[in-house]
Amino acid sequence: MQRVIPKLLTWYSENYRQLPWRETQNPYHIWVSEIILQQTRVDQGLSYYYRFLDKFPEIHDLAHASEAEILKVWQGLGYYARARNMQKAAKMILSTFNGVFPLNYTEILQLPGVGNYTAAAIASFAFKLPVAAIDGNVKRVISRFIGIDTPIDKMAFLKSTQQYLNEQIPRTNPDIFNQAMIELGAMVCTPTQPKCLSCALLDECYAAREAKQNLYPVVAKKQKATNWTINYALVENAGEILLSKRESKGIWGGLHEFPQLSEKYPLEKEKKIAEFEHKLSHKNITAHLFKIDSDSHLSLENKDLVWVKLENINFFPMHKLMLKFVEYLGWK
Repeated sequence: MQRVIPKLLTWYSENYRQLPWRETQNPYHIWVSEIILQQTRVDQGLSYYYRFLDKFPEIHDLAHASEAEILKVWQGLGYYARARNMQKAAKMILSTFNGVFPLNYTEILQLPGVGNYTAAAIASFAFKLPVAAIDGNVKRVISRFIGIDTPIDKMAFLKSTQQYLNEQIPRTNPDIFNQAMIELGAMVCTPTQPKCLSCALLDECYAAREAKQNLYPVVAKKQKATNWTINYALVENAGEILLSKRESKGIWGGLHEFPQLSEKYPLEKEKKIAEFEHKLSHKNITAHLFKIDSDSHLSLENKDLVWVKLENINFFPMHKLMLKFVEYLGWK
């Protein structure tokens, strides 16, 4: 790989996308961008990056914020455990690292919600440490480049790839190498129809040489999605709406939604207002919203209930499925 690294770095210098987190060595800013981009496209994540740093410009601002404030800024991004872990990490930075972002890979890896890739990205981008940052783009690039038959979601793949790239990464500009590998996967070595003739690694790429690009990376069989039905209750009284706050742990933790009706609740005589399909990574959700009289005897799954004035409903952080109903009702 050493022979093609100069071509890779040249390609990157001529073709990279200008993104704000690439224009800074502030570890806090880089960390925020990496957590946002874990399950989010760059074009969608950009506005959230600015919004998050505008609301929480320093680590102590994040550490001292309320959960509701954080989840509201995060609203729409999904995978809300990311946001909650960020606050845990911010508090840890204040208590364990005296308010200074940890300076090396091992210490960064101790932060809640920070895995191998994120720790490596921060270590190299902020502190120029020679640790390979291996995200999904890099996994795809290196899998095709070498021709690795091990599924990319297996630990054996990550260990061998980490060792290989840690040996290859330039000591003088590891940050640029990591950015270049990520950008190559995002822009050239794409999941389908890779632009091989434009690839800086073409001269030594196994998949391109053998015309096996479509065979790599190898992916283990995905878990089959399960079907899930949710029945929500729309309860109104004198201009107020009944909301429920979900438990902090689990799916949509800490977010607000309409109260859920138990499976035993008799729905035959209730009026259904709306129905939406919603997909999560391992769940296919069918959600129904029923108009329930405020004086009805409700058998609700949720216990943390609060009456909210209709004009204030958008101050409460909600998950995407809930927002579909809110928008349908014309409240957004």
